[in-house]
Amino acid sequence: MKRREFLRRGLLAGGALAAGMHYRPYTLQAAPVRKFANDVVYLGPDKIKLSRLAMGTGTSGFRGASNQTRQLGVKGITDLFLYGYDNGLFFWDSADGYGSHPHLKAALEHIAREKVTIMSKSTSKNAAGMRKDIERFRKEIGTDYIDILLLHAVRESDWPEQRKSAMEVIDEYKEKGIIRTRGISCHSLEALKQVPKTSWVDVDLARVNPVGALMDADPATVIELLRDIKRAGKGVIGMKILGEGRLRHRVDEALSHALALDCVDCFTIGAESVIELSDLVRRIPDASQRGWPAYAA
Repeated sequence: MKRREFLRRGLLAGGALAAGMHYRPYTLQAAPVRKFANDVVYLGPDKIKLSRLAMGTGTSGFRGASNQTRQLGVKGITDLFLYGYDNGLFFWDSADGYGSHPHLKAALEHIAREKVTIMSKSTSKNAAGMRKDIERFRKEIGTDYIDILLLHAVRESDWPEQRKSAMEVIDEYKEKGIIRTRGISCHSLEALKQVPKTSWVDVDLARVNPVGALMDADPATVIELLRDIKRAGKGVIGMKILGEGRLRHRVDEALSHALALDCVDCFTIGAESVIELSDLVRRIPDASQRGWPAYAA
């Protein structure tokens, strides 16, 4: 091991101990091929076509608003999406909780619907609520269909039973082609543990970054579960890559970590300006070649 790398690891581990955290070592190798933000990825068993980098609209999103909707407004997000589309990014990440559906609708006035892949999320737990959500989402976005619909921010360990009726409604809409693929975003380790065992899930949206910020568990534990999810034939989208801004000053490290993961197909980051988005696009190719030798919480 080179002296510089030895010192780097020592500093990371020392910082962890100083913070009173328990760290588990793991190493990720650099991606075998150079990766780009606009790489085309085919996600999950339904082979949904999307760009490696999704343009997120909810860095911190809840109660119908987010950083992006508050700061950028409809025009700002539209301009962001148009810039991304011109640079090969066509995966749009939205949610009811972010309040970003009208922003997508405005952007679709400039880009043909079939040219983009749209993901949204519902917190409804029952059939009636899910049916209302899907119909409302379609009107708010101005689309006949939604490419990816997720159960949102799920925490309970028995969600396959608790949300069974809501899941059945999604199945109904999927059979009609109104929902193209289905999945879940988990906000607890116990909820995440059910994903590889649940055949209903096509796609998992998972919180993952090198320091464990806002994750369901330490990175090593989550990565092990995500590998189980991939082995089960499901697609995996990474989120909280920059830890909701906590890694804003460690962008290259966070990107290298995400791009080195063999269990993450693509990821979403919510840029808050064209400058931020263009910077991510620029950094990703070099970050994909670095790998990630580190200690993780």
